[in-house]
Amino acid sequence: MTFKQQIFSLLVSISVFIFTIDLVRKKRLREEYSLLWLTTSMTMIVLIFKYDWLVGVTRLIGAVLPTTTLFLGSILFLLVLSVQFSIKISKLTNQVKDLVQENALLRYEFEQARKKGENAVVETATEG
Repeated sequence: MTFKQQIFSLLVSISVFIFTIDLVRKKRLREEYSLLWLTTSMTMIVLIFKYDWLVGVTRLIGAVLPTTTLFLGSILFLLVLSVQFSIKISKLTNQVKDLVQENALLRYEFEQARKKGENAVVETATEG
C-alpha cells in the first residue's frame, strides 16, 4: 500500500471512529449499534499499520489481491448489519402489534365504563 493510500485510509477510518463517538454522545446513535462501527473502524486502522496481516488473510482465503479481501469484508459487514437491523425491526414490529392490541382493549374498557357511568347518572336523575 502506498503512503498516500495509507494516509487516506487512516483519515477515513479515524473520521468514522470520531463520527460514531459524536453520534453516541449526541444520543443520535445507541451504544449497541456503535460497537459494530467502532470495531470496524479500529480493524481498518490496525490493518493500515499491519498490512502484512491483510496480505496473510488474503492468502488464507485464497484471494489474489488484498482489495478483494477488503471487498469481501465489506460485503460481510453489510450482511451482518442487515441481519442485525432485520432482527431489531422484527422485535419492534411485534412490540407495536402488542401495544396496538393493548390500546384497543383499554379503549373498549374505557368506553364500557363511560357508558355505565352515563347510565348511572341518567338513572339517578330519573329517580329524583
